[in-house]
Amino acid sequence: MKIAIVGGGICGLYLAWKLSEKGEEVTVFEQKDKIGKEICSGLFSEKILKFLPESKKLIEKEIDSCLIHFPKKTIKINFAEKFFLINHFQLDNLTAQKAQKAGAKIILNKTIRKKDIKEMENSFDYIIGAEGANSATRKYLNLTKPLFQVAIQGFLLEKNNQNFLETWPTKTGFIWKIPRKEKTEWGIIESPNSAKKVFENFLKEEKIFLENKKAALVAQRFSIPKNKKITLVGESAGLTKPWSGGGVIWGLISCEILLKNFPDLIKYKKELTKFFLPKIVFSKIIKRVVYFSGFHLPFFLPKKVKIESDFLI
Repeated sequence: MKIAIVGGGICGLYLAWKLSEKGEEVTVFEQKDKIGKEICSGLFSEKILKFLPESKKLIEKEIDSCLIHFPKKTIKINFAEKFFLINHFQLDNLTAQKAQKAGAKIILNKTIRKKDIKEMENSFDYIIGAEGANSATRKYLNLTKPLFQVAIQGFLLEKNNQNFLETWPTKTGFIWKIPRKEKTEWGIIESPNSAKKVFENFLKEEKIFLENKKAALVAQRFSIPKNKKITLVGESAGLTKPWSGGGVIWGLISCEILLKNFPDLIKYKKELTKFFLPKIVFSKIIKRVVYFSGFHLPFFLPKKVKIESDFLI
């Protein structure tokens, strides 16, 4: 079968690899001139090794806990499984190499718009949207517009030997501090209207001066089409964690569910909805409870808690 994958991120490349191994004719269309996501913290649970065992060689550091700093209380989150800092750019390129070795064709500098997808329907048996927050495939399908947050990332050039993360909750998101090898990463995820201002005020108060600041959109609101020929995976389908905005493991799980059911896209939709929807709803409720308690009733929250992190249920 001829399959078009719109987007050469981790999900699109992973699908290209696995579908090509099954003997399908896969073409990936990527709008950038090179493979590799650059605006990402690259924090992955050890589940990444189940999908890409070779990613073990890309691990920069292990992270075992996170401190959440509310105004009057700090909570320590111990992770039930290891977290790794991995260069996302290198991870994408590793996956691209595996996809190409399996026979997938990757076309760079190719922006796919809504009108292009209509034409692609005549040339391909199936179309998979894997282009992230601003998915043209999602727009073509007239699905509900996602809820957007903005992630801003910058770096402080100093060594940091910590093996834990730190976060400061904001109104609907949080500011983070991640210890990398030769530098410290700072960032924020918040609503588009307030992210920049909140982050700049925080940095000014803490007297932190960052270099190489970049920003990207993060999409939430799960939506999957009831279409026999076109579907979505990962962030294109709004699959990012409500409490952190992270989406790689969720995206790769959506890819595995698609591979399991392919080419039955209706069955894929049903299984994906059954798996993710309860987790998304529950996670949103838990986040609201924790944020309200942290800002208004901190004595209700424990000082320490252990969670799995990729899934709260």
